[in-house]
Amino acid sequence: MNSHFLACDLGAESGRLMLGSLVDGRLALREIHRWPNTPIRSGESLHWDFEGLLRELEIGLIQAGAIGLSMDAISTDSWGVDYVLFDAQNRPWPPVFHYRDPRSSRGVERVHSQITQEEVFAETGIQFMPFNTLFQLAAEAPGRLASGTKLLPIADAFNHWLSGVSRAEVSIASTTQLYNPATEKWSARLTIDVLGLPPNALPPLVPSGTVLGPLRSELAAASGLTGLQVIASCSHDTGAAVVAVPASDPGGGATPDWAYLSSGTWSLLGAEIGAPLLTEACRDANFTNEIGYGNSVRLLKNIVGLWLIQECRREWASAGQEYSYAQLAEFAAGAEPFRSVVDATDARFVTPGGMTGRIADFCRQNNQPIPRNPAEFIRCCLESLALAYSINLRTLAELLGTQFRRLHIVGGGSRNALLNQMTADACGVSVMAGPVEATAAGNVLVQAMALGRIRSLAEAREIIARSSDCQVYNPQIDLNGSWEKVRRRLEIPARIGAK
Repeated sequence: MNSHFLACDLGAESGRLMLGSLVDGRLALREIHRWPNTPIRSGESLHWDFEGLLRELEIGLIQAGAIGLSMDAISTDSWGVDYVLFDAQNRPWPPVFHYRDPRSSRGVERVHSQITQEEVFAETGIQFMPFNTLFQLAAEAPGRLASGTKLLPIADAFNHWLSGVSRAEVSIASTTQLYNPATEKWSARLTIDVLGLPPNALPPLVPSGTVLGPLRSELAAASGLTGLQVIASCSHDTGAAVVAVPASDPGGGATPDWAYLSSGTWSLLGAEIGAPLLTEACRDANFTNEIGYGNSVRLLKNIVGLWLIQECRREWASAGQEYSYAQLAEFAAGAEPFRSVVDATDARFVTPGGMTGRIADFCRQNNQPIPRNPAEFIRCCLESLALAYSINLRTLAELLGTQFRRLHIVGGGSRNALLNQMTADACGVSVMAGPVEATAAGNVLVQAMALGRIRSLAEAREIIARSSDCQVYNPQIDLNGSWEKVRRRLEIPARIGAK
């Protein structure tokens, strides 16, 4: 039986409404509507245009209804950590802050004045990042928090708008650094003792693949999408993307032999395991325990990803130099290897603006040649990312006491053949690249499992393997030890405890 689903996939640069169709044991995806996701700057503050994003989704729903197919369900996935606060009238209360808003530094100070980072990790298993929801909420005006009726992660706020039901799906709830994976509940230590959140500010938690209810009647009438169910699939985009990894085994075991890299604006490198790893070594390595489908754990590291290239490209475009991503990749392929590399995990590369200057500063401070042109800048970015992947993959293997045989790269970055080959070479493992649309695919697959159209995660991954044209990149023999030499140039530890 053919089944059709809608996936609202929200990214930091754009949003899309995708149609996912299960036909003859394969998944086909089609973009219905795409819109830009442009942040709003107000003085020093940075916000999301939440109401504008909702309007665009409504346009997409009307376009979906015009297709004339009988559709089963819809779900939203988004980036993590950001949230929507609701006022006393149960309306979204602007501003909806952007995770790159500088206010979070105040929140870090406030939280750490009450509880140590070691205690926070023991409570949540989440790596320290200054824009985690915990710190964002600590930076909120106390009166605003006290007056709000509830807050929802971004994707769950969209699902609330679609269904009228307020729930926090566990994959995105776990990214907030307010969720305790041991108790599988919101952390009272953090939400009440540290933040002083009002009672019932946080909604009930639900597992991935929870049916919330039918599409609101007003939206059904406007779009003609009658009978459509709203599902909390994996609300966190990385959680959805990992569902769509075309692995030959279901994952979630104690010693996995494959790892994944969700490659986009951010790079999320990790493994799927059965229980959270709350060790001191894990905390010191700054890995994070996020919840995945079936209450599995995504033990991963957040690494600044293609943001490096996006910011360089944006900077050049503002100066009148427009380059496509394909052009930049071609430039980089012809540039001198290993001329300059940076530590992609350095905090200076997280904030927007002036990326080429930040790269130049790092190179200057580390006695390396400064890139002179776009080709050298992009080559530097790509090699730096591959280097970061190799170091963190090695650390991940050591944390788990395993050896990885392959690395699955999914998401938009899986199209970058040069980066894929660099990653295989730097990591010394085979890389399987694809699918590109892993997030939307995973969103749809979880919906299908929720409605019984697919029986298991293993079957979902078999469907993805049949439906995707994946490319394999095998590591080339590095006779000169170039990747190890460049690591030593930056004096980055390759393994836990290395000096």
